[in-house]
Amino acid sequence: MTAVGNLLAALFVILGSLFALVASVGILRLPDFYTRVHAASKAGTVGSALALVALAIVSVQTAEVLRAIAAIVFFFLTAPIAAHLLGKAAYTAGYRMWSGSVLDEMKPRRPGGDDAVDGDPQRPIL
Repeated sequence: MTAVGNLLAALFVILGSLFALVASVGILRLPDFYTRVHAASKAGTVGSALALVALAIVSVQTAEVLRAIAAIVFFFLTAPIAAHLLGKAAYTAGYRMWSGSVLDEMKPRRPGGDDAVDGDPQRPIL
């Protein structure tokens, strides 16, 4: 392994660690469950993917590189879906959103009511 490869891998590990730190701070500091799940899934996924890229750079065996790439793909495919399902289950179970939330897109709407949004397919066109 060359010195450039080692420096590049170190850079990716540091960046991945910073993203993991941002995810952990987000879990601790954000106001409600939904924003915490968002922080954990987005920043945690990017942080672990960057660490796996660093592993792929320093690895000398093709099998290890392919496993790292497969793990990155797995993280990017599963983490957002899992976060979405956790959020949807929490909403269905009745977890309240933060009082400072601006929009509740899952709130049931009455067709044609005052809370209907422009472009809503259930809203009658006059």
